[in-house]
Amino acid sequence: MFDLHGETVAYDTENNKLVIIDQTKLPNETVVLSLGKKEEICTAIKELKLRGAPCIGVSAAIALSVLANESKQTDEDGFISEFLENCEYLLSSRPTAVNLFWAVEEMKKVLFSCKGENLDNIKKALQVKALQIHGDDIECCKRIGEYGARLLENKSAVLTHCNAGRLACVKYGTALAPIYIAKENGHNLKVYADETRPLLQGARLTCYELNEAGIDTTLICDNMASYVMKNKLVDAVLVGADRIAANGDTANKIGTSGVAILAQHYSIPFYVCAPVSTFDKNTLTGDDIKIEMRSPDEVTEMHYQKRMAPDGVSALNPAFDVTDADLITAFITDKGVFSACEINKIL
Repeated sequence: MFDLHGETVAYDTENNKLVIIDQTKLPNETVVLSLGKKEEICTAIKELKLRGAPCIGVSAAIALSVLANESKQTDEDGFISEFLENCEYLLSSRPTAVNLFWAVEEMKKVLFSCKGENLDNIKKALQVKALQIHGDDIECCKRIGEYGARLLENKSAVLTHCNAGRLACVKYGTALAPIYIAKENGHNLKVYADETRPLLQGARLTCYELNEAGIDTTLICDNMASYVMKNKLVDAVLVGADRIAANGDTANKIGTSGVAILAQHYSIPFYVCAPVSTFDKNTLTGDDIKIEMRSPDEVTEMHYQKRMAPDGVSALNPAFDVTDADLITAFITDKGVFSACEINKIL
């Protein structure tokens, strides 16, 4: 079995495989998958076997390199046409995650910059770029953690929603990176983790990785966030992002906007942690962000021994909601900390 060395996603160049942890099996079972076909890679993204905007982006870059290496095309036009088809196929898997689109565009740039060279050289350049994107994600998340840890120096406890830790990236994560870096610096923060229904990423994933890291973690139901804030049990909120519009409106896991509203009511700082690649200058406001609608079965049946709602009752299941920019205290990025009105410095 390929050794991930504590990472969530990797490129097995020897066997030309995208290697991931199957997050649908956590926390009770750790299963490592080696993927080489576009159908199984796309299915892994759709079924949340790999999830989190940065993780999806890195995985897409590696996937495009893997698929390029598997190509049987012998002429450049055929190779390019197949590569672009693979890009569109992957883009269809999670329409809200801007990192997916960013990574695909980065790989396209490499492809067209190498136009005219032999196919072996093009494939090698794509592999080098995929490995660079993988390595850059680790360094990027570490920088987010360093900037965030400074903001938390006088804090003792934070609230999180969904999972934006190493399981959502390659290593460190985004929203959990400040917690990890703070611990490395000798500052042990307590974490209250929203369970994050209906898929329970907070319960299954955030609690799993924080517990593994020896961080004091308490799981709460999503509807307990107000209680925790009102009773002054947390000093800050840290969340990730799947897409940030040019005005600062932020799409993140469903329930995030409600947490932001509560945080503002209780005068608790609400921080969005994300790499600069998550900011989308082509999306002007949150109204322009396409929200993925998922199967109602995730609400009515998943994680239950028996169906939890009567037959015939429908269920609404948006995967994300949009938090208005005026609810966000600051964005903690790999380039520094910015308010919504300073986003022009990032774009």
